[in-house]
Amino acid sequence: MNALWITLAMLVAGFVGWPVTALVFGLARTIDDRTIDGRTTDGRAMDGGTPDGRALGDGGAGSAAGDAAAEDPAADSTADVADPLQTAEPGEPADAVLSAAPATLPAAADNAADNAADNAADDAAVSNARILRGGAIIGVLERFAVCLAILAGQPVAIAYVVAIKGLGRFAELKATPVAAERFIIGTLTSMLWAAGVAALAKVLVLG
Repeated sequence: MNALWITLAMLVAGFVGWPVTALVFGLARTIDDRTIDGRTTDGRAMDGGTPDGRALGDGGAGSAAGDAAAEDPAADSTADVADPLQTAEPGEPADAVLSAAPATLPAAADNAADNAADNAADDAAVSNARILRGGAIIGVLERFAVCLAILAGQPVAIAYVVAIKGLGRFAELKATPVAAERFIIGTLTSMLWAAGVAALAKVLVLG
């Protein structure tokens, strides 16, 4: 009967720990995304702009006036909104033309920076999908070993599991810094789950 409970505990620790670890990974990714979004919003607010790229205070009024002038067919500044550099006089410095440009130029620069950041994030996501290959199978075996070590009354064997896993991933962790975060989160979640299941089975069932 004890063998049946031990087998059941190992199966729960090994295979049910898989979606639990994936859930923790998703939670960590959500927290990181919210932190990045918060920093972006705070950065725009410190620059004196709103999330939609318009300036606050007098700058916002100037932007509204510029939009109204652009919509007015009789306005002389309609061509300036399209391309201020084309309206420069032959002897007029370019700095003077740029200083008279509408407040929408910083917003366009912010949008370009945001697009570049999004592209970099997409590239990082693609590369992250290729790191720590075989992690799912290694995780199942790791949880089996941790659960069995606790049920056998030899928790010191967990240190050997950690050492083997760390040595096997050392080269990849050194070459890819982003992999270290995933390694730590996955290892701690996996081991805590397996240890909890094994301890619960040992206390409630095996006595």
